[in-house]
Amino acid sequence: MSSLQHSLFPRPRRADVAPGPGAPTGQAPRVVLDPAVPAQGYRLRTGPDGVELAHSDDAGLRYGLDTLDQARAHADFESSALLIEDHPDFPVRGFMLDCSRDRVPNRRSLLRYLDLAAKARLNHLELYIEHTFAWREHSKVWEAASPFTPEDLRWLDDECAARGIDLVPALNCLGHMERWLKHEEYRHLAECPDGFQWGDDHRVAATMEPTEQAAELALSLITEVASCVRSTTINIGADEPFELGLGASAGEVARRGRGDVYFDYVERLLKPLTEQGYTVGFWADIFAEHPELMGRVPEGAVPIVWQYDAPSLAAAVIDGADATLRQHWQDIAFDVDTTREGARGRATHLIEAGVPFWVAPGTSTWQSFTGRLENAVENLVDVARLGLEVKSTGYLTTQWGDHGMHDGYVTAFVPLLLSGAIAWGVDANDAHDLDELANRFVTLDPTGRTGRALVHAGRATAALDAPLLNASQAFTVLHRAGNIPAHSWPGAAGIEAAERVLTEALDLLDGAAPASQDGDLVLAELAHLIAWSRFGLDVLRLGHGGLETLSPEAAVVLLHRLDALREDFRPLWLARSRPGGLDDSVGRFDALRARLATAAAGL
Repeated sequence: MSSLQHSLFPRPRRADVAPGPGAPTGQAPRVVLDPAVPAQGYRLRTGPDGVELAHSDDAGLRYGLDTLDQARAHADFESSALLIEDHPDFPVRGFMLDCSRDRVPNRRSLLRYLDLAAKARLNHLELYIEHTFAWREHSKVWEAASPFTPEDLRWLDDECAARGIDLVPALNCLGHMERWLKHEEYRHLAECPDGFQWGDDHRVAATMEPTEQAAELALSLITEVASCVRSTTINIGADEPFELGLGASAGEVARRGRGDVYFDYVERLLKPLTEQGYTVGFWADIFAEHPELMGRVPEGAVPIVWQYDAPSLAAAVIDGADATLRQHWQDIAFDVDTTREGARGRATHLIEAGVPFWVAPGTSTWQSFTGRLENAVENLVDVARLGLEVKSTGYLTTQWGDHGMHDGYVTAFVPLLLSGAIAWGVDANDAHDLDELANRFVTLDPTGRTGRALVHAGRATAALDAPLLNASQAFTVLHRAGNIPAHSWPGAAGIEAAERVLTEALDLLDGAAPASQDGDLVLAELAHLIAWSRFGLDVLRLGHGGLETLSPEAAVVLLHRLDALREDFRPLWLARSRPGGLDDSVGRFDALRARLATAAAGL
């Protein structure tokens, strides 16, 4: 058993434990209101005279009682005198769940997230929505998506409030609007109605032209969703308007500059919302690239600086890039220097100008099947340390769902817990035993095998020894039907190392005994995700261009495996998520299937 101090989660910044007579386990605490205790903090004393809990606000009382409950559960409680003093590093400790990349969670899944968030002392939950809300006047957009209804959000808002969590809608209002712009009713709002070229890829229209009409639509969407929750905070997104200046606004951008055109539009949203008393977050990827925009953020608006790759990974990718990759980066205006410096690089102009901002790391689960756990841990800590240095008031961990969220939800549960602990106190929580964390809070497995398997599978991407930004090749080689560049193809040794990691994780599931309510589902999901990853490794084993010379016999085998994986995916999806979006997610591998079917036919 771990020591009493190390049994506490999150670990407090100060915990003195002295052997000797302690307080009886069942004794009620004396609760003291002390304005000197920091916001959301508490001071807990136990000893032969009983238990005293001091706090200055409701949150501090909640967290202090939680710590007392954990301490009482330890065998040494009655034989120890405690002094615990604690308060959070970041006042806002958030988690954002992508509910638009095909997956919309069902209510049971939302409660699973909430319970984990409460254990990790998160106090802010964002649901990221592009098209998955049942707006009264826009049914064409959401009719096939199984969207959240106003009743869903009101229900979830009540559940959040009961746990001390603020439910915050997160919409997109400029880029990432492809689910809207593909419909004829909204096509006229697009910057490039016929799509645009992004490096070697042709992409569909995704960004609205930054006009008053587009801003009016965005404000109406925000207002309708915001009316369903208590929160006075909202996230308007406004990130990655890739084609801005390439179509309808090209002339205006040429005359005035991309930064000014972009932020004029964003201000059309920020000003009316902040004037209504909202705190309004927006992603700072475009804003932070333009030093001339510093000083224009209205009071009540907060840029959010995101960074999803750890410094060591970013440096490895950049240092290992060949001429082809560097040319690709140049074609898409990828900022190599900023990426190398991580979160600090993205925030340089804001730091120099003294503009307050939140920081946002990620779970590193998307585009990976089983996650990229080493990258997640380093990134979570690195971003927190930057946030502390610049006195950020918010730390928002994101779980995106790029290309169909095939990783599901289970891979994010451990990064979610760790992110909350790090946001609470990075110095005390930057070195947790992840196996123990998984088994104690996610799987409740007395054998320890399920948690160890979950964590171990998350290390398979690093074992490939082929650094890649924001993804694992085990996923991308399938999603792109084998068309990933030669420079990112892992070597044979890395593929075999990743195979060993996944095999070891799968072996751990034999004899596992998770006692969590979703324990059987966790086992099934994890085995399924490992199977997807191993399928990806088998395609990687073919070598770059190997699908082009595949024999019909080998293609048939791979085709049958792919079809079985896609069918097994469906019931697991429906156990966690609503049906809308399922076909879209399964369809993300249609190009691979078509390629295998052609090879199987000997064509």
